[in-house]
Amino acid sequence: MQSLRGTKDILPQEIHGWHIVEDRIRYITSLYGYRELRNPIMEYTEVFKRAVGEDTDIVGKEMYTFPDRGGDSITLRPEATAAVVRSAIQHNLTAQQQIARVYYSGPFFRYERPQKGRQRQFHQFGCELLGASSPEADIEILTLAHDFLESLGIKSRELHINTLATPEIRQLFKQELISYFTAHLSDLSEDSQSRLQSNPLRILDSKHPGDKALSANAPRMQDMLDTESKDHFSKVLSHLDSLSIPYTVNPLLVRGLDYYSHTVFEFTSTALGAQDALGGGGRYDHLFEHFGGKHTPSIGFAFGIERLLLAMSAQESISEAPKPEIYVIGFESEESRRAVISCAHALRTLSGKQVIVDVQNRSLKAQMKEADKLGVKQVVIIGPEEALHDTCIVKDLSTGMQHTKLMTELHNMFS
Repeated sequence: MQSLRGTKDILPQEIHGWHIVEDRIRYITSLYGYRELRNPIMEYTEVFKRAVGEDTDIVGKEMYTFPDRGGDSITLRPEATAAVVRSAIQHNLTAQQQIARVYYSGPFFRYERPQKGRQRQFHQFGCELLGASSPEADIEILTLAHDFLESLGIKSRELHINTLATPEIRQLFKQELISYFTAHLSDLSEDSQSRLQSNPLRILDSKHPGDKALSANAPRMQDMLDTESKDHFSKVLSHLDSLSIPYTVNPLLVRGLDYYSHTVFEFTSTALGAQDALGGGGRYDHLFEHFGGKHTPSIGFAFGIERLLLAMSAQESISEAPKPEIYVIGFESEESRRAVISCAHALRTLSGKQVIVDVQNRSLKAQMKEADKLGVKQVVIIGPEEALHDTCIVKDLSTGMQHTKLMTELHNMFS
């Protein structure tokens, strides 16, 4: 039996990196006052169709969708923002407090070709700032994301940023793109030809060489911005400058989802190679209304945890996993084994240290060999004579020095 294609077991020898990321998530979000929201991994399919857009690749090609026994169409979540908004409306998260700050972390699902750093079951961490329309809200999200990456030691990174303006300006821009690309229809890739009428912005994001060449000369959103969009974007960039956070304005950055407006951004890392995106996000001022909620301007981001770990590994910023500190060794006698178990339990309780004992009744030599292999600093040896007199032998494996101690002294020594 094998795991499903596109899924991966996270093995014990790999989990330490995940724990580092998860600890950083909890720490950085707490500094900014964000609280965790845990949504179900399943939602009604309509949640994602309404939010993400029928014409996106996610809805059209990548969602795991199935009918349940009651006949409802159910989807394993491919992204989080739609579910967060559904939850915020259902539970009135922004009703009493005008602002809600939430974060999430967990598995997501998309049916696509497995690749480095992206499986069909993948994991994301993200933050959403609900109910704020100001450039200062954009900056809070951007600085939170920046501080998080900094805390992980990911240095070789870039922030790309753009504006998608208001829905009205974006609609006019789409028409300009349709006119431009229609004149070059035969030069577009098959995917871009199919997107031309439904989602022409995605053509700007295409990795196809022919599409990229055409996009280089395509109309620019910046040439069509109204005063509101210009002011909002310029204030965001001004704040980034004040905070000395480097960025690149990328007019081709559009992100892949229909609900974005105004600020969009993406963090990339040269440590990842061709698939260089760590994650990103943007502002979604009208998504609540798509769900029948009141106007609630919001902004958020998401990072792929597998991508973060790849970048951290490439830069060797994952610290070594903690090793056991004490190995309690017993001889092959009932009295010795009882004393070992009692001693190990007391040491764990009183000292909070990682303590290992042999559970196979092996020889002294075999236990010493395992202690050395595990990188243990000190061993506590309890033979029949030690068990009888409530004593033990403490040996420092780095120096070879050993001393006989009373059990009471041992507990004080490590507590």
